Amino acid sequence: MVFANSTYLYLLLLLIPLIGWYIWKLRKSQASLQVSSSQAFDAAGTTSYKVWLRHLPFVLRMAAIALLIIVLARPQSTDNWQNSSKEGIDIMMTVDVSTSMLAEDLKPNRLEAAKDVAASFINGRPNDNIGLVVFSGESFTQCPLTTDHAVLLNLFKDIRCGMIEDGTAIGLGLANAVSRIKDSQSKSKVIILLTDGSNNMGEIAPVTAAEIAQAFGIRVYTIGVGTKGMAPYPFQTAFGIQYQNIPVDIDENILKQIATTTGGQYFRATDNASLKDIYSEIDQLEKTKISVQEFSKKEEEYKNWALLLFALLLVEIVLKNSLLRNIP
Repeated sequence: MVFANSTYLYLLLLLIPLIGWYIWKLRKSQASLQVSSSQAFDAAGTTSYKVWLRHLPFVLRMAAIALLIIVLARPQSTDNWQNSSKEGIDIMMTVDVSTSMLAEDLKPNRLEAAKDVAASFINGRPNDNIGLVVFSGESFTQCPLTTDHAVLLNLFKDIRCGMIEDGTAIGLGLANAVSRIKDSQSKSKVIILLTDGSNNMGEIAPVTAAEIAQAFGIRVYTIGVGTKGMAPYPFQTAFGIQYQNIPVDIDENILKQIATTTGGQYFRATDNASLKDIYSEIDQLEKTKISVQEFSKKEEEYKNWALLLFALLLVEIVLKNSLLRNIP
């Protein structure tokens, strides 16, 4: 047991003069009757228990004051000691937002499925600096590296297909992510690149971007999203949404080369479950202990003392108005 405001405990010394004052007042208030002999009163019997109980209200009052001082001192328990091991790395999530991500081989579509799984991944890594880059025909940073995951998740919800020029500039998206994470002081720097297509736009080749990432010690995990074969895609027509099967074209060779060059891995997500498993595997692969410390878990313990204080005051009030009531 420790006290957050231990200096308040010196107030307990005030009980000493209060007790002294009570004893002095008690002696001064004793009635006296001079008689030649007290022998006639010897048969009056033993002293009533109320004579002794009359001091009880004062004892309860002193105990209540002592408890009030203890409550003000804020007692805290430090019985629970825990070993804390924090794990944290820097992660740049790079997501394809080209219109092909509207294909519905994943539910409700590729982009929404990727957003849902990525949100769960972010929530599971509270100690990481995580940022977000989006790309299609162009690329821009939706959110720089941050530990404020609430802001990141809100920005994640806002991404949608068609928000920038359409196309698939994998190299440009990867290069943008590298530029955002390369100056990080973290011992472990990771990019998770998710796409459903082949590089067809941008001034930077995917392999060149991978070599730049390797030079800065950045691992890149690549994820190809889409079923094998054909996938249903919604087309807007004059008669509403019409679905047509389109071929799934993922340049797995390039994605594998990016991963191999940077020391990462390539994954293929053909449905929601496999995409979730991929993020779970990446989560297990990227665990880096950055600090280990021992700390005490303090808990406030004043409530029990306060309840006892009120109980003593209640007992004192009841006694003074019933059993120990004074009649003028």
